[in-house]
Amino acid sequence: MSRKPELKGRAARLARLLPTGGSRGQAARAPFVLLVVVLLGGGLIGLLVLNSALSEGSFQLDDLKQRTKELTDEEQALQRDIDAYSAPRALQRRALELGMVPGGDPAFLDPDGTVKGNPSPAPAAATPLVLAPEALASTSPGATAATPSPYTEPSAPAPTSTTAASPSTAATPTTAATPTPTPTPGR
Repeated sequence: MSRKPELKGRAARLARLLPTGGSRGQAARAPFVLLVVVLLGGGLIGLLVLNSALSEGSFQLDDLKQRTKELTDEEQALQRDIDAYSAPRALQRRALELGMVPGGDPAFLDPDGTVKGNPSPAPAAATPLVLAPEALASTSPGATAATPSPYTEPSAPAPTSTTAASPSTAATPTTAATPTPTPTPGR
């Protein structure tokens, strides 16, 4: 067992000025503790920034989902409009409004020039309803709603041969069981 020798004179005075071995271990711990505190604080701040970025992304995702739903609804409404306008009855009614008549029996030509089939002319309408663009886009405030428009919603059944003969009844559309397109917001 060795005992530390007692210092005398000048050596004892120097030993009192210098720190002892126990305090040197505590001095080495202070930077380590400071480093751990800085790392923990930086980690918490990093987590806070990451959490706020994820929250912001979540809000943007919700907004984009809502916008997608709105656009999907609008697309479906437009598809319903297209389906209503392309229905056979609506197309037939629009064709009659424009003065078109159903075609007769077709005839076919062979390469040698012979005619196959019995062609017949299309029946002529009494008075075709063809309006000039100026009449359709009337800007006078006293214009009546009875003026047919080329972009009316399909609402009348196809006129029969008796209705096509009378011009007064052909110009006034009637309500029928054809599908009416729903108005789309924003148009």
